[in-house]
Amino acid sequence: MTEHRNEPTVRDVSDWWATSVSRIEPNRIELRGHPVQDLIGSISFPGIIWLMVRGETATAGQERLLEAALVSSVDHGPHAPSIAVARIAATCGIGLNNAMATGVNLLGDVHGGAGEQCMALLADVRQRHQQGTDLATAAETTVREWQTRSKYLPGFGHRFHTVDPRRDPLLGQVEQAVADGVVDGTYLRAALAIEQILADGRSRPVPINIDGCTAVVYAELGFPPPLARGLFVLSRSVGILAHAWEETGQGRRNKGPMPPSILPTFLDGS
Repeated sequence: MTEHRNEPTVRDVSDWWATSVSRIEPNRIELRGHPVQDLIGSISFPGIIWLMVRGETATAGQERLLEAALVSSVDHGPHAPSIAVARIAATCGIGLNNAMATGVNLLGDVHGGAGEQCMALLADVRQRHQQGTDLATAAETTVREWQTRSKYLPGFGHRFHTVDPRRDPLLGQVEQAVADGVVDGTYLRAALAIEQILADGRSRPVPINIDGCTAVVYAELGFPPPLARGLFVLSRSVGILAHAWEETGQGRRNKGPMPPSILPTFLDGS
């Protein structure tokens, strides 16, 4: 005998897409309970990001610090893989939206994921310190433990910059936010403790980079680590868009990764 399931009701279908993010009905658009007409012209883009992701309105200080982090990582030139492939894609006739998607799809664990990973690193230091270990020891123990797994410490060092030019202004924003009572500074202090360990006794220190700086910001603001990557994608999408759009105006077709006059090295496998 065949068993018949009950036919789904309208409520079953509505509940399937239940959400508190937005409410869309005829002549009605609400974002996290706020009518969109009340938001237009009264909230900044960082503010709407906070509202949509967190479900609450950011304070002026929170919004200012989030904006600083988003601005700091919009672009790092056409040698960044996400930018390079977006420019290549823009010459292949696939459209600007697909060129952007091509670049965004390269933002993974190695390129684009260090901020999320650094948040976990800082959380380890913070936890040890809160459990009673002095900060310097907590940082040193955490660094040694992480270095047994990888020679790369996420959020520290840079292949181009001996000192990332974005470090001081962004961490300065965090320091100001601590002074203003916007954040408590525990993640900032963890990052600075690690940076000190990586400078002691070295001819070339390994300072915090933009991934580490934004990790400090997002951690101080209470974002879960996975959202650090999502926020980085939002930020870097601005640079990807700018580069893809510039490339479309330069007239190239089927742009390759190297000028046609340079041929790749042939490896003789015989």
